Amino acid sequence: MPSLTVKLMRILFVIPAIGDVYGGPSKTVIDLAQALNHQEVTVDIVTTNANGSSSLDISLQKWLNKPGYRIQYFPYLSIRDYKWSTSFANWLFRHVRDYDLVHSNAIFSLPNAPAHWACQRYGIPYIMTPHGMLEPWALSYKGWKKKLYYSLLERPALNRASAIQTLASAEASHIQNLLLKSPMVVIPNGIHQQDFANLPDPNFFYQSFPSTRGKTILLFLGRIDPKKGLDLLAPAFAQIRSQFPSAHLVIAGPDNIGFLPTAQSYFAKEKCFDDVTFTGMLTGNLKLSALAAASVYVAPSYSEGFSVSVLEGMASGLPCVITTACNFPEAAQAEAAHVVEIEVLAIAKALRYCLHDPEAAQAIGKRARQFVFQHYSWENIGQQMLTVYQDILLSRSKLVSTLN
Repeated sequence: MPSLTVKLMRILFVIPAIGDVYGGPSKTVIDLAQALNHQEVTVDIVTTNANGSSSLDISLQKWLNKPGYRIQYFPYLSIRDYKWSTSFANWLFRHVRDYDLVHSNAIFSLPNAPAHWACQRYGIPYIMTPHGMLEPWALSYKGWKKKLYYSLLERPALNRASAIQTLASAEASHIQNLLLKSPMVVIPNGIHQQDFANLPDPNFFYQSFPSTRGKTILLFLGRIDPKKGLDLLAPAFAQIRSQFPSAHLVIAGPDNIGFLPTAQSYFAKEKCFDDVTFTGMLTGNLKLSALAAASVYVAPSYSEGFSVSVLEGMASGLPCVITTACNFPEAAQAEAAHVVEIEVLAIAKALRYCLHDPEAAQAIGKRARQFVFQHYSWENIGQQMLTVYQDILLSRSKLVSTLN
């Protein structure tokens, strides 16, 4: 069998949904596809048109050409927490043989299951990326459902994968405890350095949210979700608010599970709701402008794979306060972020330090920016992923040659 060159490689990305409301994984799948395209790899993406409680208004079951990749959307049915697409499943069984390798993203999602079954049936290697959904907190949330689903569907699929991509060394350590058979590779998410070279004028953000003008902004950038730790951030913010009266918290992110009223109640309970602005999801220049307006970035999460928004905060030169659950010990080792325990007092202490000593906070932000630019560019990550794909396909080629 001739050796597989880079230019011949065709990769299929499978993800259950890619709407903006789903946060980081939707963006990183597209970013990785574009990074691989720069390595002369052909990438197609297939997904459903799910977008939280609604559906994307987009052409279905036809290829749409995008910069660096093609994408095809399929209709779906939704039953409570689960989605299913018969047309998606049928397409996968008809077409996985058109690709050298399949890369599935997300677990505990029915639309992805036929991709693994089709690959097993036709002998196509596949990689699975859980995106933090095998973290201990994530497994315990709605745990009885996940335990059954994991035993019946996910564990068999994971054990037959050619590799499991984890986004951080800590995530890999946690998955090792599950005693899966497949090898693991650690390849993180990244950022596009050019997006953060010159941030836009913060006035763009102030014009959209006038109550934040003249304030010292603490920025939370992520989905409104139980795992994001807003119940910890509320009392932490209340503690530092009395000492720094100009402090104002911006909660920027989508609510695709109806958790917003609960999140707002945390701040009402702590009597600091008037000093908090919920912006909804920010994208493009408005998000970058929010980063430019902020003085501190905060991620009080209970569970993450490897947060893109943390990288964005660091790339923006902000002092970042993140919990150990963000799986980024490297940032602490480089003295490029405050990495704290998952508790109110620790979060409040780090926020207080950033506001009390702006000069030291700026120095941390500068180190953060340099650290992320040096180690977490999509160009480097695309090359790392390409190497993994090549190794899998080369091993498979050698096995086929041996059997023949």
